[in-house]
Amino acid sequence: MSGVRGFYWHDHTELADEYSYVVILVSQGFARGTKSFPEITEYSTLEPSDPMRKHNRHGSTHKRQAPSALVEQIYGVHAVCAALANPKRTVLALHATRNGCDRLNAALGHLPITANEVPAATLSKKLGADAVHQGVMIEAAPLEQVLLDEVVQEAALGKPLIVLDQVTDPHNVGAILRSAAAFNASALLMTRRNSPPLDGTLAKAASGAVEKVPVIHVANLARMLTELGKTGVLRIGLDGEAVEALETASLQPPIALVLGAEHKGLRRLTAENCDLMCRLTTPGPLKSLNVSNAAAVALHTLAIGAHGQ
Repeated sequence: MSGVRGFYWHDHTELADEYSYVVILVSQGFARGTKSFPEITEYSTLEPSDPMRKHNRHGSTHKRQAPSALVEQIYGVHAVCAALANPKRTVLALHATRNGCDRLNAALGHLPITANEVPAATLSKKLGADAVHQGVMIEAAPLEQVLLDEVVQEAALGKPLIVLDQVTDPHNVGAILRSAAAFNASALLMTRRNSPPLDGTLAKAASGAVEKVPVIHVANLARMLTELGKTGVLRIGLDGEAVEALETASLQPPIALVLGAEHKGLRRLTAENCDLMCRLTTPGPLKSLNVSNAAAVALHTLAIGAHGQ
C-alpha cells in the first residue's frame, strides 16, 4: 500500500439505523489534487475501537461502497446528453433502457461510451421512485472547479456572476443554472455547506446547464464577496423591500447578483457585503417571486440594460 494515503468521509446517509463511516484509500495523485478521477484502491469500515463507529440495533456493522461524493449520478435525457457531449466531463458508466439508448443516439448521433442496457425498474430502484430519469442515467466524476479569477474576467465582459446565499432547494438551484446558461452568466457561486449537490434532481432541473455554467463552492460567502469587491465587481443584493429598483439602477459590469433563500432572504453579513440593494418591480397583487424566477427576471433585466447601452 505504499504511495497511498487515507481519507475519512463522514457519510450522513442513514442505512439500517446506522450512520456509516468509511475510510477511503485513494491514490497519492488525488491527495495532490490532480485533474484525473481518483482511483479507489481499497475501502473498509473503521475499526471497532474507533469511537465514531456505530452499530445498528442488532449490533452488526455494514460495509459501504465508496462515498457518492466521488461519483455523481446524472439522469434525464437533456442532462445526460449535455454531460456526454462535455469534453471536460469524465463519464464512468452509462445505464439506459433500450428506448433511452435510442433517444440518446438520436440526440448525439453516436454514444461516446458503451451503454449498459437495463430495464426502467432498475433505474428507478437505483435513483428512487420519484426520479424522472427518462430511461437514462450516467455515473461521472465531478467537474473540476474553475478559479474565481477566471470568472471575474468573464464578468468584466458583461457576463454577470450569480451568488446564492444558502439556497438549498435543488429544483431552484437547477432552474437558476438553466437561466444562467440562457442569459450567458459567467458562473454560479454558492457555499459548500447548505447547498444541494450538483447531480440528481438539480442536474435534471438544470436541463444540461450544469455542463455549461461553472459552479464555484466557497467556504465563507461573506469573505468571497469581500474579495469580489476588491476586484471591482459591483455586488447587487436582491431584496423585495429595497428602495431602488434593479431596472432603474445605474449599473456597470462586472456585476454579481446576490440572492438569498426564500423566506429568509440574505443573511446579515451577506447583505453588508453588497454594494447595492435592489428590488424587482412587481406591479401585481403578489410582490414576491420564487428565487429561481427572481434570478431569471434579474438576469433578463441586466441583459436588456446591457443591450440598451
